[in-house]
Amino acid sequence: MLMEEQGSSEDGSREKGVLYRWQGYFCSVSPEKLLLSRPVLHAALGSLHGLLLTEGGQVYSFGEQPWKQVEPPPAGLVLESTLSGQHVISVSAGSYHCSAVTEDGLVLMWGENSYGQCGVSGTERVPSPTPVTVVDDETRPPQLVRVLNVACGAQHTLALSNKHEVWAWGSGCQLGLVTNVFPVWKPQKVEHLLGRYVVQIACGAFHSLALVQFLPSPDASQQAHDKCGQCNQIRYTMTDKEDHVVISDEHYCPLGVELAESKEGRKSGQSSPAQTPQSKNPSPIYQVSPLTSKNIFPLSSQKNTTNQETQPDPALSETGSACLQRSKSTPYPDEQALKDYLKKISDQTLAEQATSAGGSHPPSRQSSLTCPFRSEQSDELALCPSSPALSRTDSITSSARKHMSASDSVTEQKNSVHLIPTLDSTSDDSSQHSSVDGGIYLSDLVISNGCLFESCEEGGDTAGIDFCPADPLQSKKSISLTDVTLEDTDRNSFSPVSPSDPHRTSNLRAVRASTSESRNLLPSLFTEVWSWGKGHEGQLGHGDYLPRLQPLCIKSLSKKEVVKITAGANHSLALTAQCQVYSWGSDKFGQLGRMNSPSTVPNLTTVSDGIRVWDVAAGQTHTLLLADGDCYQPILYYSGEQVLEDVDSGTCTQTPTLLPFCMNIGYVSQVFGGGLNCLALADQNAMGFISTIHELASAERKFYCSLSKLKSQILSPLLARASLALSLGESSMLLFQEMAGSFSKLCHLTGQHSVSLTNFLQQGKVIETLVLIKHTAIFMDTYKEYSGPVGNFLVMGGFQSLLKPSQECFGKKLELIQTLLESKEKNPSLYDLVVNLFYMPLQHLNGYNRLLLKLANCFEVNTEEYQRIQNGCSKYEVLSRLVSKQRKDAEATFNFWKNFKGKNLEALRKPSRRLVCESSNKGLTLQNAGRFSASWFILFNDVLVHAQGSIPSKKLFSSHYVYPLATLWVEPISDESTGLLGLKLTTPEDSFVVLATSPLEKGKWLRAINQAIDEVLVSGMNGRTRVSRTSQKGEPPVSRTSNYNFIKEGRLKDAKYEGRWLSGKPHGKGNLKWPDGTMYCGTFKGGLEDGFGDFMTPSTTFNKFERYQGHWKEGKMHGFGTFWYASGEVYEGSFRENMRHGHGMLRSGKVASPSSSSVFVGQWVQGKRTGYGVCDDFSRGEKYMGIWHDDQRHGDGVVITQFGLYYEGIFCNNRMMGNGTLLCDDDTVFEGDFQDDWTLCGKGILFMPNGDSFDGVFDGHWGSGLRVAGTFTKPFEMARRDIKMPVAGQHAVPAEEKWKAVFEECWARLGCETPAQGALEKAWENIAISLTAKRRQQRDRSEELSRSQTKMLECLEVIPQHEGPVTANSYNNIRRYLVKACDTPLHPLGWLLETLVTVYRMTYVGVGSSRRLLQQAVEEIQSYLTRIFHIVRFLFPGLPEDGGFIVDSSCSSDEGTDSLNSSTHSEAPQQGWTVSSSSLLLPVLLPRLYPPLFTLYTLEKEREEDLYWNCVLRLNKQPDLALLAFLGVQQKFWPGSISVLGEIKKVLPSTKDACFSTAVETLQQISTAFTPSDKLQVIQLTFEEVTLDVQAILGRDFLWSMDDLFPIFLYVVLRARIRNLGSEVSLIEDLTDSNLQLGQLGFMLTTLKACYNQIQLEKTT
Repeated sequence: MLMEEQGSSEDGSREKGVLYRWQGYFCSVSPEKLLLSRPVLHAALGSLHGLLLTEGGQVYSFGEQPWKQVEPPPAGLVLESTLSGQHVISVSAGSYHCSAVTEDGLVLMWGENSYGQCGVSGTERVPSPTPVTVVDDETRPPQLVRVLNVACGAQHTLALSNKHEVWAWGSGCQLGLVTNVFPVWKPQKVEHLLGRYVVQIACGAFHSLALVQFLPSPDASQQAHDKCGQCNQIRYTMTDKEDHVVISDEHYCPLGVELAESKEGRKSGQSSPAQTPQSKNPSPIYQVSPLTSKNIFPLSSQKNTTNQETQPDPALSETGSACLQRSKSTPYPDEQALKDYLKKISDQTLAEQATSAGGSHPPSRQSSLTCPFRSEQSDELALCPSSPALSRTDSITSSARKHMSASDSVTEQKNSVHLIPTLDSTSDDSSQHSSVDGGIYLSDLVISNGCLFESCEEGGDTAGIDFCPADPLQSKKSISLTDVTLEDTDRNSFSPVSPSDPHRTSNLRAVRASTSESRNLLPSLFTEVWSWGKGHEGQLGHGDYLPRLQPLCIKSLSKKEVVKITAGANHSLALTAQCQVYSWGSDKFGQLGRMNSPSTVPNLTTVSDGIRVWDVAAGQTHTLLLADGDCYQPILYYSGEQVLEDVDSGTCTQTPTLLPFCMNIGYVSQVFGGGLNCLALADQNAMGFISTIHELASAERKFYCSLSKLKSQILSPLLARASLALSLGESSMLLFQEMAGSFSKLCHLTGQHSVSLTNFLQQGKVIETLVLIKHTAIFMDTYKEYSGPVGNFLVMGGFQSLLKPSQECFGKKLELIQTLLESKEKNPSLYDLVVNLFYMPLQHLNGYNRLLLKLANCFEVNTEEYQRIQNGCSKYEVLSRLVSKQRKDAEATFNFWKNFKGKNLEALRKPSRRLVCESSNKGLTLQNAGRFSASWFILFNDVLVHAQGSIPSKKLFSSHYVYPLATLWVEPISDESTGLLGLKLTTPEDSFVVLATSPLEKGKWLRAINQAIDEVLVSGMNGRTRVSRTSQKGEPPVSRTSNYNFIKEGRLKDAKYEGRWLSGKPHGKGNLKWPDGTMYCGTFKGGLEDGFGDFMTPSTTFNKFERYQGHWKEGKMHGFGTFWYASGEVYEGSFRENMRHGHGMLRSGKVASPSSSSVFVGQWVQGKRTGYGVCDDFSRGEKYMGIWHDDQRHGDGVVITQFGLYYEGIFCNNRMMGNGTLLCDDDTVFEGDFQDDWTLCGKGILFMPNGDSFDGVFDGHWGSGLRVAGTFTKPFEMARRDIKMPVAGQHAVPAEEKWKAVFEECWARLGCETPAQGALEKAWENIAISLTAKRRQQRDRSEELSRSQTKMLECLEVIPQHEGPVTANSYNNIRRYLVKACDTPLHPLGWLLETLVTVYRMTYVGVGSSRRLLQQAVEEIQSYLTRIFHIVRFLFPGLPEDGGFIVDSSCSSDEGTDSLNSSTHSEAPQQGWTVSSSSLLLPVLLPRLYPPLFTLYTLEKEREEDLYWNCVLRLNKQPDLALLAFLGVQQKFWPGSISVLGEIKKVLPSTKDACFSTAVETLQQISTAFTPSDKLQVIQLTFEEVTLDVQAILGRDFLWSMDDLFPIFLYVVLRARIRNLGSEVSLIEDLTDSNLQLGQLGFMLTTLKACYNQIQLEKTT
């Protein structure tokens, strides 16, 4: 807390918020001190009364108040008890009425009400505060409007809502309403200000003022022709230029809207036609011009648009999205309307979400639009003025943008920081001023190629903002006189609305950003003053004495940075950020404070030089000014009528007069005026806090005035000179423009801060809200942004070149510059004057530091306020030192280049480059240099330059080398080992040693180089360099990120590298690009590609790119990857040393072109197919499955053709040679010799399907005729059974020999060079590393994982811990782990399973789908199980061997286990688990392989299945009882009744599909089960269901016999209608464990098979 606050609170209250009252300006006047128990926060004065607001929200009134109707009238201060507990935040007083606004936005009015100014109907006087509700009836449902502030006049009242809209009630044209019926009892919205961001309001006796913020540079809008409703002239003029259209809105209606008398019987607020002076015929005030295709100007491009305006359709949606008006010829919406409606629904949902997130009001037409003062214009948009008063012309088109003069870039205020304000301040005739309601929006102006462009950086959070996307066609410019701008935050589009239609604007609501903490920063200086009402005294400021019914912009104040407005009875005042006061209106008593100037337009009030006004107040006939003088204690000036006692009319002042008593009443923070009275709110300076705050604010105001003078008197004239570019040169001119832009930004920020400090003085003085401390980053960034361009201009000799133009502008002695610098030096150097002038703004940082330190001393050291101020103070102190160092470095660099005469190094001179040190003293030399050679080392802040030559004295060097510091490593050479004072310098392409002359010189260079490198890495001067970790020794990190261009001969010549480095070598992630387009993006190690990477290189042969994406090792492709060849081939598999090696798949040609397409999957060795592989040749319709060698089929193999032929035999050089077998689709078999691609040549035996055979010599091609010489044999019927025909698979590759490379790759990923030969801990570590690395790769490649996948990966990264033998519980955990691992391709087991599934489908799908391959397919699956189980046992050594047994000690099965695998189904006495490869792995493997495998079964059983199915269809035509009788089921088993949906029904002879239905439905599930164990479980459940049905008939003691069971089960099988039952049974038999085929399950399976066979034999009669 403050030191002075340690006393009693009563004493403290007497020291702050003390109010003084007086009248007039005579010397003997003595202000009266109003004594109150609490500090006064705000005050307001009427004609004869006043209001005071004290701390705690209490309101006091004083003066003549006849409306209270109390006799006798109270004297002194009277507490308004009605307002107690209402939390009043502001008060306002009109001539004879009062208002108060509460914290909740409620308005209370009391006083005279003859003209409806209190908003209470039915009474002429309101004796006590009465609530007045402001309701927006245009919303559905109507919403209560929260009010921020109120201003009161003589007969009217204005209110400013929290949406920054103006509401009015009372009487007179000063309301600004579209009505001529008065009084207006109910508050109505001032429609003409709709859509504009009003921040202050003020009322005179019969006129009104509003301060409006505007967007400084919105985009151009479409035009809408609109005529003035009074003078019938076009509001806009259009000039057609060659490539653009210029729209001018210079039209000002001299009449406004004529005021008509009140009419009886008309309701308040009802609009009526206005009468023009020229015509008696009524004409509508507003003309509706709907937006149709006829009046829309087409926009060819964004660049060619100008500040045209558009009148959007009145039918704007509630979310603000404008849509084209439909034709009224049809009642149905068109297609565009439908699209707009759907878009509106989506956008409204987004708006509601944004509203709820921000905690703002419910979505409505007001709330669902985004703030018009936020913009995200691109850098290419022209700087179009926001109002006609803001620029020389009405539009700056894209073509004119390129030719903008440099003076525009500085003189225009929009080339500085644009901070969107929410300075919700209002003023009435008592000069009230409210609090800041926050808001910021930064808009930097960047200079490019001599032109100024706007680049916006969004400041603050968007939470709480209601978004409303507008039609993208309506990207327009806001003209502050005539349109309303609605901006879409996302699309940068604007939807302007013409003010000429109240119904149109009633459908549109202004954009409002919700108040959020991140936006309460600085007030805006982009403001306009609008006025309306009676103008008989010129108080409207439009240059005439005419009234205005509608608000009209005072154009002459649009660029004046007005920050406060106030109004007397018949005059108006505007205070600017530059501490100037503009006044206009009545000057009968000198209240304008100026002489001999027009009173109908704003002109400056006359004050002495050096006096800076920062608060104003206006009374009935006087003006009160609060200003800074020679000292920082504020002083008061009075201008206007003199009030003398006992004299009817006094004298007056013509210019402001100093009030001498002001120095005796303390530090005044605010003044108020009204009637003949004046009020001043002052604080006492206890312990220096108040004085320090005032000193800070005064210094900032003075600084801003100095910057403004420098900008207007120095920068603008210089930039306006056409010869400046010739004097400076092209590069220096660009630097000067950049410096001017940065200066303009700094100037604007200072102006905003000075206004913010004024608000701080008047609103509580809470240190936490001081922007200078709370948001130091804004100030620090702005000062840094200015310091850099000034230093760059100095380094390039810009100030030296600027001397001549400066002397031509300001005289040879530069007197004006001396005046601005307040230089007391007699004969200063002209060069120093110019340099000091532009460095002058940076000296202000010392003032911040000094005053903040002084402010901190007002608080105790242990307080939070002290710590806040100290933190801010230290930041500004560091910044001040940095700026000072930057200037010294710039001056040293300039002197270096000035003294250096060599031209060969002039190319190294760059604006941002600064000299650190150089070795002209021969303090550093190159080791092993030639005898006559000389070296010169120059260290800049970004590069190290090594110049070599033979004549160092003249600095003529024949060559030089430039080493960027970001890729420079330096390390000292040990003195003990070499005895040299050397430093080793390492760069990406060089490494050399330099020698110092002394240890001191060595230490100097080592520190300088390390410090320079560190600064480069921290600051990132090249825009990309950044440091990842800092060294604890204060040295630059050896690992860093940067870019480098290789120049030396070699593999990397002319390549550009961007990425991580380690000690001079690329190491880590990076990108490498060659000029020919070759590019590598991935990881490096020791300068070589290592790890995962993406490589692309052009192919000159095919004019395409080849690409590899995969793993690298030591600069070569090594590991798993994918290669896309330019020829169209794609290889996906393993590489070793840039060659295909290991398992892989090669796809050749295109599937769309079968003549040239094939797929090979198998093993590769040294780039050639060697080992087992499968090749599917689409062009020949053949599939080869066998051994390869040296890219040729060589060894045992099988070929399947698309015609159903099956070949197997021994291949040599791509041909099947020697003994082989041919099997045809019709079961014809040939076994014998082959030659040259399926040619039968030699001995052989041909077996016919019927058992006949032909033994002899064959010659020819199968299918084209054979030449045969041999013996034909037709055996007897009994002998046919003994003939052994050849079967498929004799020459097929054994299953265990297939896909060895796949399993070897899996073992390698586990860290085993050979199967099962490796460390278990290493294997688990490799699994965890693999999963983590793959996750990082997917994150880098923007491949998002689902939440479940991420959780599964995290689970798999944990190494399972199992010690000792595996128990039943741990066995279940292993099973669960394997399921997760096999479902994750990132896991080695998951990759193995995925690869095996791929090769299996590749083998047995398509042409490979042949029944001859069934046995091979089954054996291959069994081989998979065996080999995978081998890997699993390696990972879990506690698992028993295949067929082993695990005892379940708990004697109960875990719910996650499979009951069929339990030994309870076997004859073993113990309960537990039989561990087998099939029971453990088949559940995860078989579902993936089921489709191709089951297809082979159906092909093998096709003939049997057809016979079986025909029988099933025939037998199922019979009813249940008939079928039971036909199958021989005893009648005792026939169900007499059945239950259908809980209802018992009798089984009739015609009943069908009802008996044993539960068992039938259960058996049908066998087709949906994948694994044999699941299918067996279905069969078991079927038997149980049959048993339950029979026991329900015969009792629970019934036991089956086979004679009874078989017919019933045969019935169930028939009714189940299983299409491929034979295939199901064969699959179960082939893949079921032997232990499950015994006992009860074996019996059930045998029964099912018997039923299948019996059905084929059944014949119906």
